[in-house]
Amino acid sequence: MSYTDTRKKDQLINDLKAVITDTEELLKLTADHAGENAQALRARVSLRLNQAASELHHLQTVAMEQVKAASHATDEYVHENPWKSVGIATSVGLLMGLLLNRR
Repeated sequence: MSYTDTRKKDQLINDLKAVITDTEELLKLTADHAGENAQALRARVSLRLNQAASELHHLQTVAMEQVKAASHATDEYVHENPWKSVGIATSVGLLMGLLLNRR
């Protein structure tokens, strides 16, 4: 997963949290409005809001599991190939240094 994909997912999660918070506030503000249609609408919105919150929690859990798995795989690779890892890190550092030095 690329850095851009991670940022987009993080932004989506933050946006969903904001929508859930705003919807909860809207439901509280409209609680005094009477009428069968208003009550039915609040019930539907409340149900969907709970479903969205549950799905958001599930997505966060899955994302954290993926991050942990990637971290574990990287850790294993470095422990199994220490010299190769040092060589790769040195090469990347040298390349970045050359690119930054040109500026």
